[in-house]
Amino acid sequence: MRTITAGLFIALDGVVEAPDQWHFPYFNDEMGAAVDAQLGAADTILLGRKTYDSFAGAWPDREADGGEDAAFAKKLGDARKLVVSNQNLAFTWRNSQQLKGDLVEAVTALKQEPGGDIAMSGSVSVVRELLSAGLLDELHLMVHPIVVGTGMRLFDDGAPLQLKLLASRAFQTGVLHLVYGPDGVARSGTYDDAKAHLPHDS
Repeated sequence: MRTITAGLFIALDGVVEAPDQWHFPYFNDEMGAAVDAQLGAADTILLGRKTYDSFAGAWPDREADGGEDAAFAKKLGDARKLVVSNQNLAFTWRNSQQLKGDLVEAVTALKQEPGGDIAMSGSVSVVRELLSAGLLDELHLMVHPIVVGTGMRLFDDGAPLQLKLLASRAFQTGVLHLVYGPDGVARSGTYDDAKAHLPHDS
């Protein structure tokens, strides 16, 4: 079965909106390598319409310009891109198509197809739905040491969602790269359980 990963830039207060306004001062070689490993290595990219429009408005030109980011832009262009939308869409960026029908059913079928990893970037509403459905295998959070103060947050009010930490790494900029996955263990506990782990006088 194919693996689905999602990558998000996130502030300490949970804001994920408009990262282009606050995260670039923290982008270094370590983050570039992590983004390339999660997004650049996938042969299929799953995107919400707004994120796709942002990507399609920038990356083809960056590939054509032949600058320092052209190689990464080519990876994105060569990948199969599936766009989640209820509208009828037309595409100019190569290898792009619409993922039609019920999202959970379509992604469940997509995971059964032959192929490599499926990656997501941004696309918060899609990430939330796939997490709730148990279809997201890895959630890569680049936690930036900044409080943005306003904007959409990754999680709104809703049902509890239990995850487990799969990997963690601190970058020199203070960004934490945290990778979470589904937690299949039902956890419970009370203060009476917790107090046994507090320091005791000898």
